[in-house]
Amino acid sequence: MNTYRIFEEFRASLGEPAAKALAETLGSMFEEMKDTVTKAEFRALTETIDSRASRMETAIANLAEAQARTEARIGELAEAQARTEARVEQIAKGQVQLWEAQGRLEERMGELAGRMGELAEAQARTEARVEQLAKGQVQLWEAQGRLEERMGELAGRMGELAEAQARTEARVEQLAKGQVQLWEAQGRLEERMGELAGRMGELAEAQARTEARVEQLAKGQVQLWEAQGRLEERMDQLTERMDGLTVRMGELADAVKDTNNALKTTNSVLERLTIRTDAVVGRTFELQFRDRLTAYLGRFMRRGKLLANDTLLDTIEGVATDDEIDDFLRADAVASGLIDGVPSHVVIEVSSVGDFHDIERAQRRAAILGRAGLATVALVACEAISPESLAFARMKDVRIWCNGSLLESAA
Repeated sequence: MNTYRIFEEFRASLGEPAAKALAETLGSMFEEMKDTVTKAEFRALTETIDSRASRMETAIANLAEAQARTEARIGELAEAQARTEARVEQIAKGQVQLWEAQGRLEERMGELAGRMGELAEAQARTEARVEQLAKGQVQLWEAQGRLEERMGELAGRMGELAEAQARTEARVEQLAKGQVQLWEAQGRLEERMGELAGRMGELAEAQARTEARVEQLAKGQVQLWEAQGRLEERMDQLTERMDGLTVRMGELADAVKDTNNALKTTNSVLERLTIRTDAVVGRTFELQFRDRLTAYLGRFMRRGKLLANDTLLDTIEGVATDDEIDDFLRADAVASGLIDGVPSHVVIEVSSVGDFHDIERAQRRAAILGRAGLATVALVACEAISPESLAFARMKDVRIWCNGSLLESAA
C-alpha cells in the first residue's frame, strides 16, 4: 500500500500532521490484515483499530475545522457584498443630487424665459450682444452633446452591471429610471431653448434701454455654463464610481469561484475517505465473523468447523468448470457441521450490507457443492439488509444471518 500517495492526497485538505497520521493508520491496518489472524491477534487488531479510529476521528475533526474556515471565507464574501450594496446606495444618492441640480437648472431657465419677455421691446443696437449670446448658445449645445455622450457611456456601463448579482438589480433598476427622468428633463430643457430661439427673432426691434438687461442675461449665461461644468464633473465622478463597482463585482465573482473550487476539492477528499473507510469496515466484519463463526452459527449448525476453501477442491473438480472453481475459492467462508442432524456444508458471503449480488454469489457457489453430492446451505452474513433483498433471499432459498440473529427461512 502506497502510504506516501495517501499522505500527499490528504495533506492539502487535512493539514500535514492529520494527513500523516491518517496515512500511518491506514498503512498499519492494511499491513496487519495481510495474513490470516488468530484469536489473540484479532483481539490485538481490534484494540489497534480502536486506537486508529480515535486518530481518524481527530483527522475528521481537522477536516471540520477546514470546513469552518471555508464558511468563514463565505462570511467575508457576504461582507464584501454588503459593501457593494453600500456603494450602489452611494450611486443612488449621487443620482438624487444630479436630479436636484437639474431642477435648479430648470428654475434658472424659467427665470431666463421671464426676462426674455421683457426683451421684446429692446433696441436694434443690442444685435451685436445678441449675436454673442447666440454663439454662447451654440457652445452650450455642444456641451450638451458631450453630456449626452457621457450619458450614453453610463448607459453602457449600466448594461454591464445588469449581469451582476441579483441583490443589486433593484438598485440598478432605480438608477435606470432616474436616467429616464433625466432624459425627460433634458427634453423640457430643449423645448425651452426652442422658445428662446423664437424670442431671439423679436430682438431686432428692441430699444437701447434693454442693454442693461442684456448684460444681465449674459451674466446668467455664464452662470448656466458654470452649472453645466459642475454637472459634467458630477458625471465624471459617477463614471469613476461605476468603474470601481464593476471591478469589485469582478473580484467578488473570482472569490466565489475560488470558494466553489475549494468545496469541490473537500467533497472529493471526503468521498475517497468514505470509500476507504467502508472497505476497512467490511474487511474487519469479515474477519470477525470468520473468527466467531461457530459461536454465531452454533444453534443452527452443531459441531461447526471453519474450512479452508481449497479443502474441497478434489470434491468439486469433477463437476465444475475452471471458472466455477475459481469462483468457489473466492467465497468468504466455508464451514461444515450438523444441520438438523445431517452432515452439511455452509457457503458464506460476508458483507456489511447484504444485497442482491451477495445473495446470488452465495447461492451460485453453494450450488457447486450441491452438484458434487454434498448437502449444502447458502448463507449471507450481514449487519443490515433491505426488505427487498430479504424477499429475494427467501426466493433463492438463501439463509440470512443479520446482526447477531439467523432470520427465518422461506418455509
